[in-house]
Amino acid sequence: MIDRYLQLDTTAISDALESLGLPGGVAGPLPQSVDVTLVGFAKTVLLEAIVDPDASTEAGSHILGEAVDTAAVGDVMVIDNLGRSDVSCWGGLLSLGSVLRGVRGVLANGAVRDVSEIRRLGFPVYATGTVPATARGRLRQRSVGEPVTVWGRTVAAGDLVMVDRTGLVVVPRSRAAEVLDIAAGFCEREKSIAADISSGIGLTRAMHDARLAGDAER
Repeated sequence: MIDRYLQLDTTAISDALESLGLPGGVAGPLPQSVDVTLVGFAKTVLLEAIVDPDASTEAGSHILGEAVDTAAVGDVMVIDNLGRSDVSCWGGLLSLGSVLRGVRGVLANGAVRDVSEIRRLGFPVYATGTVPATARGRLRQRSVGEPVTVWGRTVAAGDLVMVDRTGLVVVPRSRAAEVLDIAAGFCEREKSIAADISSGIGLTRAMHDARLAGDAER
């Protein structure tokens, strides 16, 4: 299923979601390492600030380590750090561990660091930005495997997430096959329309509403 989704893009998936009455795509983060389309099944993590680092028993532990250790091949780490830009929620060592686990990439609602190191690994990381500041003593995990909200979309564990240069789509796991089939049909229609435009047919004729909606062939 992931391979078939990778043959499409977020625009086609967004159109398919909306045709089913589901929330469509949104403007999302940009790639911070390699610029590739990221698709996989969500492993969700919610972070929160450590209010008193001196009193915290978790200050010495590395956030997200256990979440990475329990991730499955095909997962995408979906991390909600509430959009914070002053502290990193992801870095190079976590990326290395993820590569070895077969994790496909990271979608972080917050800033990340070690970008050059992550780029050398060829590991896709989409995030709101970058910052050198460490999470150690500043952040802890609030939940793992619970729904999170990123860029206005709720993501449950196991949902299919797709992010590219255009934006982000979230597909409920139970609807992933249905959405995929509809999106593939939309893409085939657009290819046919593009072929007609390339052959000299005018835009008005080629792109009439009924044809774009799939209600007419010509």
